[in-house]
Amino acid sequence: MKLQQVLSYVRKAIDEYQMIQEGDRIAIGISGGKDSLTLLYALSGLKRFYPIPFEIHAITVDLGFENLNLSKVAKLCETLAVPYTIVKTDIAKIVFDDRGEKNPCALCAKMRKGALNDAIKKAGLNKIAYAHHKDDVVETMLLSLIFEGRFHTFAPVTYLDRMDLTVIRPMLYMDECDVISFVKKHEVPVVKSPCPVDGHTKREYAKNLLHSLNIENPGVRERFFTAIHRSSLNGWKVN
Repeated sequence: MKLQQVLSYVRKAIDEYQMIQEGDRIAIGISGGKDSLTLLYALSGLKRFYPIPFEIHAITVDLGFENLNLSKVAKLCETLAVPYTIVKTDIAKIVFDDRGEKNPCALCAKMRKGALNDAIKKAGLNKIAYAHHKDDVVETMLLSLIFEGRFHTFAPVTYLDRMDLTVIRPMLYMDECDVISFVKKHEVPVVKSPCPVDGHTKREYAKNLLHSLNIENPGVRERFFTAIHRSSLNGWKVN
């Protein structure tokens, strides 16, 4: 997939849900994975011609795993002229060594978001862009149905009143296969997650379930997304 196609998907989401206002200073949460790096390319590219001026700042929360190398990510940010901050933490040690969590994801996510939000406020930024794509939207809905008994997923735009921070998700119209295609075509320097439970989570279960359902019923992923898009879920009505 070409960058222009990525920009088209991202601009559609931003325009439809009015994700960006003049003067916004937007953090991009960078894990080093394919999704967040694609979002980095997209927003840095969009910034050059979008009619509403905005700034971006890439931020990575380093969980403290010894085998995490972010040098290529830092080089990419330099090439794209995007400021980059790495927040050093001991989250991995706390979650896995000190507490020995059997189900570490919830605590890790909470601590990681806390560290990220603190860094965002210190940098004087007012928004955070997450790289959730269409598959993430549907997988979250499946997780909610299966484990919570409710029809729910995250919204395109969410205001966090306690932090006075707005979360935006500009990639919600992109399929995961589009992201994979872009990353391969442009040789994006993806950093493999060093987390020992990566690929063994409920999220991975939902991903595999959705894949199986879509093989058995071609187009079901798109129909699920359409159901969400047309639903009365908070935040999904197009402005």
